[in-house]
Amino acid sequence: MTESKDEAPVLGVDVGGTKVAVGLVDHNGKILAQGRKPMVANGTAEAGLQAVADAIDSLASSVPGGIHSIGICAPGPLDPKSGVVLNPPNLPCWRDFPLAEKIRSRYHVPVRVDNDANAAALAETRWGAARGFRYVFYATIGTGIGSGIVFDGRIYHGNTGSAGEGGHVSIDYRGPVCNCGKRGCIEILAAGPAIGARARTRLSSESSRSLILELAKGDVSAVTSELVGQAYTAGDPLAREILQETVEILTPWLGNIVDLLDPDVLVMGGGVAAMLQPFFDEIKGRLPGWCVNPRASEIPLLMAHYGADAGIAGGAALCAEDLS
Repeated sequence: MTESKDEAPVLGVDVGGTKVAVGLVDHNGKILAQGRKPMVANGTAEAGLQAVADAIDSLASSVPGGIHSIGICAPGPLDPKSGVVLNPPNLPCWRDFPLAEKIRSRYHVPVRVDNDANAAALAETRWGAARGFRYVFYATIGTGIGSGIVFDGRIYHGNTGSAGEGGHVSIDYRGPVCNCGKRGCIEILAAGPAIGARARTRLSSESSRSLILELAKGDVSAVTSELVGQAYTAGDPLAREILQETVEILTPWLGNIVDLLDPDVLVMGGGVAAMLQPFFDEIKGRLPGWCVNPRASEIPLLMAHYGADAGIAGGAALCAEDLS
């Protein structure tokens, strides 16, 4: 017996600069199957679209009753209302590109488009770590820092669709210039590249040996945040110091977020967040010292549920209203 259209899975699509990841997701947020195809980021707009279509076709064709809808995580800036990708640095093939309309015309199902952090925040709220919470702040910390805000089950987009750029909240107006052009953004201070840079600086200026350098085969320039994390797991004191400093930078930022939004949960995802998970209790303990909010210590700080599959689940979550 074939399933009805209302029971058909949603297709979640995660478009990046080098790959398109796709997954079939059921109404409970379970990823039933997934795959990936290369993305054509530097060709024509149509070549980029075809790369996304190839990825969609690789899974959609395996669903006997057809897919229910398609949700797409795409790099910003974009307009989530119209589904137009505006001018993403990592996808130069698309400028003012009507992605939702193009996909809708090919597959004749509802299509939603949003940025990855917003979509991941919604997936965590709908099915993941933030399920049951009303006021959700989600941050993904990896190569960069992205964030999403979900109030009462809906993404908060703001007036123009650009709300939720928590990674570009400055905590040091005299700090280093971020890639966005502002000074002292939390992204330039606490994301993966900043952790790697601090480790390289310490290793260059200190004579003491560290497992970080051994993992980099003696080449300071090859040190990355991933190697810092590996060394920390193995008990390296310098790696712990560097991650501790990152915690000290992140905590006042989260304090600002708490005072601004008064969320009832904080959720973190991404590779750096996973590395910092052993410090979550310490962050929670420090948070009241950086908040006016007298109940800051009551706010749970949770690791995201979906991990590397956040884009796929997030894409599917964009269609959650259509599944209700």
